[in-house]
Amino acid sequence: MKQKAVSALSGDAVLAGILLMLLGDFMFALNDAMGKWLVASFSVGQVVLLRSFGAFLVLCPLLISQPLASSYKVEKPHWQLGRVILMTADTAFFYAAVAYLPLADVMTMYMAAPIYVAAISHFLLGERIGWRRWLAVLIGFIGVIIALRPSLATLTWPSMFALIGSLTFGLALTLGRVLRSTSDTTLVTWQTIGCLLTGLFLSFGNWTPFNGRELVALLLLGVVSCSAHLLLTRSLKLAPASVLAPLQYTMLLWAIVFGWVFFGDFPDTLTLIGAATIVIAGLFIFHRGQAEQDTKPIVPNNSSHG
Repeated sequence: MKQKAVSALSGDAVLAGILLMLLGDFMFALNDAMGKWLVASFSVGQVVLLRSFGAFLVLCPLLISQPLASSYKVEKPHWQLGRVILMTADTAFFYAAVAYLPLADVMTMYMAAPIYVAAISHFLLGERIGWRRWLAVLIGFIGVIIALRPSLATLTWPSMFALIGSLTFGLALTLGRVLRSTSDTTLVTWQTIGCLLTGLFLSFGNWTPFNGRELVALLLLGVVSCSAHLLLTRSLKLAPASVLAPLQYTMLLWAIVFGWVFFGDFPDTLTLIGAATIVIAGLFIFHRGQAEQDTKPIVPNNSSHG
């Protein structure tokens, strides 16, 4: 009976993790759609600045509940600074891209981030990648090229913003793995501070007056984004990553739906083919990573680097 009770509790936790992941993915896609709507009226700097103030409405209660030292006494400060710069660049490039491109097109580029992580981790973290995953990385890059459609007619600055933003996002995710012992609240706080300072700088001389409704929308953008980060973090503590990872691609589905319903944009055939290629390659990379992890021999702790 006791074993059945534990199993039931475990099953409930996994289900809760799945639901939180799906909700978090939905909120990320909602954040992206709201951002696209807002950058049509306000500068990227202004959106990033006020979004950061909105995020602190969520972060402040969490910061109060943890020791003050954990916010400024961080591990590997140079890596922390690098991650802040990359996450700030990712946010700015994303909003700069969606100001001109359909939401699904930009999200397709960002869905390639796990592929970039697999390739970067080989060089930056020294993680061994087998030939099958390298082949999947290559296929994923082909998917990016298909979606990007590089030519003199289609290779525009907004498409380059999306590509550069997705690369900085992949690099930031890799550094997040280096800094895994830092609390999520601390990581999100510092990246929010980076966005706030960058938004303040970019807003000089490029400020548009707003009314009360627009201010609420700008602040709500930060609340939604920060809440999505926290939901995804919590979901990973309740359910295995192998169960949750494929669900992250629902963000692409929501991007297509929101882009079609709110902006009248529907991805063309090449974008859909590129997106499908990227998703398949990403899922295979994750599957191979899990399979190789499961086949590793268990090494006693006292034989590690110590």
